[in-house]
Amino acid sequence: MSESRAIVVGATGGIGAAIASVLSARGGLEVVELSRANGLDLTDEASIAAAARRCAEADSPIALVFDATGVLHGEGFMPERSWRSLDPEHMAWSYAINAIGPALLMKHFLPLLPRKGRSVFATLSARVGSIEDNRLGGWHSYRAAKAALNQFVRCNAIELARKAPEAICVALHPGTVESDLSQPFAKSGLNVRPPREAAEDLLRVIDGLSAADSGQLFDYKGDRIAF
Repeated sequence: MSESRAIVVGATGGIGAAIASVLSARGGLEVVELSRANGLDLTDEASIAAAARRCAEADSPIALVFDATGVLHGEGFMPERSWRSLDPEHMAWSYAINAIGPALLMKHFLPLLPRKGRSVFATLSARVGSIEDNRLGGWHSYRAAKAALNQFVRCNAIELARKAPEAICVALHPGTVESDLSQPFAKSGLNVRPPREAAEDLLRVIDGLSAADSGQLFDYKGDRIAF
């Protein structure tokens, strides 16, 4: 059997590309990069299913699936400052990319994790998706979509444990990272970190996880964030 694989979804984005690069530099894993560039579209379940089928055809076990997708602004939308800015099209778009897409990744990729031995499915969430931690309001669509993602992670982690007890399904908060997503909000004084540093931090957190951590949200320091 060949070496284990790490699958990086959203590998052309800032964090995704850095995750793939750090994993490749580590060695010991075959890194499979998935993105729109090779046909995976989060808004098209058929493309997600097709990508999963391609990954299932290889003999090597999957050690890690890292979902580095997500949107905060674009398509003419910016995060809402008030309920006055709520727009159904914006809400649907944010939910489609930040919650439904990752949920469909779980649907098609969690079954590919080995039934025995440690493996990890990690998806990028955000601290602002925490309901308990919400002190400022605003950013309604993004917050709500990430809160939904956190619930998908919890539900799927419970189901995953029945099939693969050593497997882990978690959400990760990367902090503010230099990327297209954060660029309009990278204010002076904010701790904005390079993608490679963020990738190294996130992979360090993943390395330290156990099955008991499955279904939780962790920040890039390894601290658990309340849902």
